[in-house]
Amino acid sequence: MLIQKLRLQRGWSQEQLADLSGLSVRTVQRLERGQTASVESLKALGAAFEVDFSDLKEPEMNTTTSQSVRNDETLALAHVRKLKGFYMHLLLYVVIISFLAFVNLMTYRHYGLSGALSAGGSASCPTRCACSTRCPS
Repeated sequence: MLIQKLRLQRGWSQEQLADLSGLSVRTVQRLERGQTASVESLKALGAAFEVDFSDLKEPEMNTTTSQSVRNDETLALAHVRKLKGFYMHLLLYVVIISFLAFVNLMTYRHYGLSGALSAGGSASCPTRCACSTRCPS
């Protein structure tokens, strides 16, 4: 992971790092996945990154630190899942409401924006008849 972070900070591709260090692309890929590196590979990468090769070794993590990180990551992942669920439901709601509004508009086009008033009734008609004839007063 450290090698990948250094590579990305410099904006290099794996191929560019392989060319600069003299390693194969496959070796760079393996090292970025966390496989153990030989001293020669670390020296080549250290020269490419212009750092001491001992700085490229991944520190060993003890189980308590790793466990607390896992707990934090688990909580963060649960929070992200909740947010994703919320936004997915919100998107679904917007899509359904838009679809229903479109269907309503296409089905009852003659109503327009004024609702029942354009359906044949008038503001003074208490029965709000839907026919086009005049309402009895």
